[in-house]
Amino acid sequence: MAKFQIDMDEAVHIFVSIVAIALSLSFAQGGISVDAGHFVFLMLIFTFTVGSGFVLHELAHKFFAVKYGARARFRAWPAGLVLMLALAIVPQFFGFRLPMILAPGAVYIFAYRGQISLKQNGIISLAGPATNVALCAIFIALYLLSPLESLSAVFFIGAQVNIFLALFNLLPVFPLDGSKVIAWDWRVWLFAFIVCFLGSSIVTF
Repeated sequence: MAKFQIDMDEAVHIFVSIVAIALSLSFAQGGISVDAGHFVFLMLIFTFTVGSGFVLHELAHKFFAVKYGARARFRAWPAGLVLMLALAIVPQFFGFRLPMILAPGAVYIFAYRGQISLKQNGIISLAGPATNVALCAIFIALYLLSPLESLSAVFFIGAQVNIFLALFNLLPVFPLDGSKVIAWDWRVWLFAFIVCFLGSSIVTF
């Protein structure tokens, strides 16, 4: 039976993806002329909020895939990494900015035909957004309990990022998670989507 483990090669893929996400968002937010101190500050914020949300989302997929007997590995997507950085940096040389597309990589699941049932595949897919909802709740709690305004702002960003990741990934469009959840049980998908939608309305005030 497969075991949940992360070897050095997979850890490198995860690390590179987190750094690429943080770099892209830091350049997009701070600009290409941002000073070093502010850039490092942005890197830390985006690593803590976006990087953690992305990685734990993907590892949740992997955990349940392994639980159901499949093999699963996170692999960085080189084209996606280059695209993220290009969208964050290149347009600024011409005086404008473009919306960011975060596509650094994904968990690839290897299973024999029939090894993973429709329900199991739905649960595997739901695990990622569910993890982001849990992280959103944790960040909201930290936001409410934090005595420092600067930390509260970071925690609020973490809540916003994670609920957005959950809501976006639950869209019923292939290959997003929502398409696989709705293929298993549309009622489960609808409940999860409503929870995320309501959550997003709370953290966007």
